[in-house]
Amino acid sequence: MQHLSNSALIQKYNVPGPRYTSYPTVPFWDKGELSSIDWIRTVKQAFNESNDNEGISLYIHMPYCENLCTFCACHKHITKNHTVEDEYIDTLLKEWKLYVKLLGKTPLIREIHLGGGTPTFFSSKNLKRLIDGIFSDAIRYKTYDFSYEAHPNETTKEQIQSLFDLGFKRTSFGIQDYDLKVQKAIHRIQPLESVARVNRWAREIGYESISHDIIFGLPHQTKESIINTIKRTVEFKPDRIAYYSYAHVPWIKGVGQRGFDENDLPKDEYKRELYELGKKLFFEAGYEEIGMDHFALPTDKMYKAMVEKRLHRNFMGYTAGKTKLMIGLGMSSISDSWYAFAQNEKRVEDYVRRVNEGKLPIFRGHILTDEDLVVRQHILNLMCNLETSWATEEMKLENIDEIIERLEEMKSDNLIEIYEDKLVVKEESRMFVRNVCMAFDLRLAQCQPEGRIFSMTI
Repeated sequence: MQHLSNSALIQKYNVPGPRYTSYPTVPFWDKGELSSIDWIRTVKQAFNESNDNEGISLYIHMPYCENLCTFCACHKHITKNHTVEDEYIDTLLKEWKLYVKLLGKTPLIREIHLGGGTPTFFSSKNLKRLIDGIFSDAIRYKTYDFSYEAHPNETTKEQIQSLFDLGFKRTSFGIQDYDLKVQKAIHRIQPLESVARVNRWAREIGYESISHDIIFGLPHQTKESIINTIKRTVEFKPDRIAYYSYAHVPWIKGVGQRGFDENDLPKDEYKRELYELGKKLFFEAGYEEIGMDHFALPTDKMYKAMVEKRLHRNFMGYTAGKTKLMIGLGMSSISDSWYAFAQNEKRVEDYVRRVNEGKLPIFRGHILTDEDLVVRQHILNLMCNLETSWATEEMKLENIDEIIERLEEMKSDNLIEIYEDKLVVKEESRMFVRNVCMAFDLRLAQCQPEGRIFSMTI
């Protein structure tokens, strides 16, 4: 059998598709409003099932940024007015109190991740007030893992030290690209010196894991600029590197991704060549590929979790440990009770108002059906381990024959192997794992979206 070339495969399978930080993906959540009663019921269920043996996770969304980066699709609020910090921290702690009250037992916190926006927009004093306030009603799990995202231009040594003293041993620096032309297009002027400075501070202070985030597919990127960015990155020897594909979704209201001409973006095969080039350079520098879009040194927890098949994926991305309950605090945060998802209000003003009314500030969500839960586990298996099985009764799906039929073409293209009760994505086909997941996505198959809502898969 003659197989298609890599270039032809990329052309064939580079279609809009979800990133699968959840299943069902947000566009396919039930359209009816999620009641607080139903959400609280699933939170209590997950908490009671897991708090004592695995703890819970917190994702805290810190939405403020001083400047708009035009590549960013996150929910953020642009301001240079730092007086907003106090009210926002107050509101986060009030929201946490609402959850603590309904849990009825002291929570054990295993993971905290501060995301944004720019978490280091907030002063050391307010970051300490936030974490101390959280733990006035909680206990650290015996093996906790706290992390945060930081903008190198806007992070001080005091902040890095303060967060370390509060238990944060892992940090992620947003690098994106070192080429000045690219930086100007995405409105993120960030000198190498800024990165070197924060990286040095984190090493001197004693951080266990430092991650650098790079994006490929940005406007004006070339192979030469990618080589330059990655060579400079590996000189710092970060423990992890996230090498994300730029998700161009300017049709989503409020994203702000129209600061450049779409013709300036690397397209299709050339964009994929940027990824393959980056991957080659990471391998040469001693990194191992983790799941999708991530690389780690063999000494890092993420690599060890992959080897031991403990890798997990949620709205925070890949994590080295799993908790059944993840509570999202802050504007636009998404919570996950395993049995349901709930998203907070997307506007700061609405979020603050709802919390001050004494209400959980959720505005939409989804209760997973029994079928959703099985599909979710299959997609998690594929995204984390590149394989899944329906050999056990709890992993069986009535629609498995239809799913396999949808995958026949990928099998013919030599991308996957299908056995009687198991599917394996070939290592060299890792780039197509989102396409494999789409075949399992029963909600996507039942209701194709009108218009574009997803970024391209490759």
